[in-house]
This record gives sequence, structure tokens and C-alpha cells, in this order.
Amino acid sequence: MEDVEVNLPIRLGQFVKYASLAGSGAEAAELVRAGEIVVNGVVETRRGHRLSDGDVVAMDLPNGRRIEVRVVAAEG
Repeated sequence: MEDVEVNLPIRLGQFVKYASLAGSGAEAAELVRAGEIVVNGVVETRRGHRLSDGDVVAMDLPNGRRIEVRVVAAEG
């Protein structure tokens, strides 16, 4: 699992793009809307969902592999 350091608060759609789970904001919005993104083990379809330090965001790839990234609050 990769840690991605971000300034909080951050919305799910923003994080999906920032963490490179999507190539664009539009793609991130579509992935979330389609139910392809899981937050802490639960499918999340609201791109405006606010993430917290320690949340785990996951996405299953077409090849069956799962990508998981953890939200880490930037210091400062």
C-alpha cells in the first residue's frame, strides 16, 4: 500500500486524481460515480466525500489486481 501525503481537507474526486488513480478530473468523477472506488472497505459514490487522515482508498483494475493508497495528512 502506498501512502499519499495531501493537505486536508480533500474530497474523494480530488484525491483519486491526485493519487493518479485517474488521468483526469472527469475520469475520477466517472470512476467514483460508477462505484469503482472503495473507501475503507465500502463503495463510495459521492465524489465530494471528505477524506480523513488514515483513510484507505482502493480501486480494482481490469486484470484483477487491487490498488490501495492511504491518505496521509501533510505536516505543516
